[in-house]
Amino acid sequence: MVSCCCALIGLPGSGKSTVGRQLARRLKIGFVDSDQVIERRLGCSIREFFEHVGEERFRDLEQQVLDELTRTSASSEPCVLSTGGGAVLRAANRTVLHQRCTVVYLRSSPEEIFRRLRHDKSRPLLQVADPLARLRDLHAQRDPLYRETAHFVIETGRPSVATLVNMIVMQLELAVPPAAPAEGGAAPT
Repeated sequence: MVSCCCALIGLPGSGKSTVGRQLARRLKIGFVDSDQVIERRLGCSIREFFEHVGEERFRDLEQQVLDELTRTSASSEPCVLSTGGGAVLRAANRTVLHQRCTVVYLRSSPEEIFRRLRHDKSRPLLQVADPLARLRDLHAQRDPLYRETAHFVIETGRPSVATLVNMIVMQLELAVPPAAPAEGGAAPT
């Protein structure tokens, strides 16, 4: 069903990790969260790294990790890959994700994400005076990049995680090209 990897993209809090874990279970394949891989390499949280070193250096490491993860998954077992919310900011990331993975954009409105994340202090880009305004700005900046990268857009709204997983599985099943006709057989019309 999934040729190499299924990458989930979207704003912070759109459900990439939660949905990704359930999708991987459903597909009986591995799950990888790129932010967790980065934090293991750093030996600290992304938030701490942002504060001490800055976003640009973080994006350099993120690009390297995404390249490695998508190259590895393309040559080995399929997996579900949850990416960081800003992964699409670099053209190189958009390219490797789109070319090496089936990319699903979990699209959530800024208001819905704010409702989910309003008490979460672990997200560095939302530690501002007006997080809802920040989410609206992020959405305006990133939505076109998510759409450019994605093969499918899933509106998250308020469906349950199980419903979102079902919606993604249906899209993945529909995306599988039909089997080639048997030798000497005619193609379906």
